[in-house]
This record gives sequence, structure tokens and C-alpha cells, in this order.
Amino acid sequence: MKNLFLLLLFSLSATSFAQVRWMTLEEAVQAQKITPKKIIIDFYADWCAPCKTMDKYTFNHPVIAKYLNEDYYPVKFNAEGGEAVTLFGQTFSNPGYKSGKLRNPMHGFTRYMNVNAVPTIVFLDEKAMPITLLQGALTAKELEPYIPFITNGDYKKLDTRDKWENYQKKFKSSIKN
Repeated sequence: MKNLFLLLLFSLSATSFAQVRWMTLEEAVQAQKITPKKIIIDFYADWCAPCKTMDKYTFNHPVIAKYLNEDYYPVKFNAEGGEAVTLFGQTFSNPGYKSGKLRNPMHGFTRYMNVNAVPTIVFLDEKAMPITLLQGALTAKELEPYIPFITNGDYKKLDTRDKWENYQKKFKSSIKN
């Protein structure tokens, strides 16, 4: 019985460490003022099956969750949501939003960030300025090389496809298939 209890306790603690501590966009921007870090935004929609798959398998992967919690301010943003957000001195909203509707128009902030489909991940620098976006569902193994690449500022150094491909070859994934 004691072993079963310890196994259960270990399982629960292991899964709790694999949880990304998501923030709102406003919380992340405020946190940047105290401790500068990059922001990663997961643009999703409630109806989006690939978004749910990424939540379950990509963002909950222990390696990805650890990276995001340590090196970024991770933000979840409903690409079709109804809440107003203020960034870059502008307030963005979704005037066409209707609560309870399966699909809504894209939020103003979503359009501003050039997000045209979900899921999309957007990386912002330490001043909340856009770096790049990754569109489509990604596995943990596919997302992993981008995280340190952007965290360390290597994206500023690699200006050709050849340099990116060489970077990927040198990158040793810690995620197994």
C-alpha cells in the first residue's frame, strides 16, 4: 500500500511539473518590466482539434513545459475571443464576438499579429515586439529546436536557410519520438 501511495504521489508530482504556467498577455507584459524574458503566445480557438492536441502532447511534454516556464512568459490567447487587450499603446477587441457561438471572427489582436489560422505560436522579444510565428500544429520534437534558438538570440545570427539547416543538424533533441 505504501509503494502504491508513493507511486501515485510521484506520478502526480511528475505531471504537475509538466504543466505550463500560462499567463494573460497583460500579465506577461507586466512581468517583462520586472524581469525581461521573451513571450511565447499560443493562439488557439475552442473548436480547434489540433490546438487541443498541442495542449495535450506538445505543451504538456516535460521538456517543452520546462523550457517555457523557465525561459519565457507563456501566454494562451483565444484567437476568436471577446476580451479586450492593450498592447503597443493600442486596445484590441473583437466587436463581432458572440458568446456561445461555435466560431467567431478573428480577434483584432490576432489579425494585428498576422495570425490567419490556428494553432499559431508567436514569439515576442523582451520588449514585446514580434520575432516570428510558427503556424500549424507542432509536435514537441518539432517545436523544441525553436525554443532555445529564439531564447538565446540565435535567430539574429542565422540569415540563410543553409545556416538554419546546419543549426538544426547540430541541435541535439532531448525529446525521443
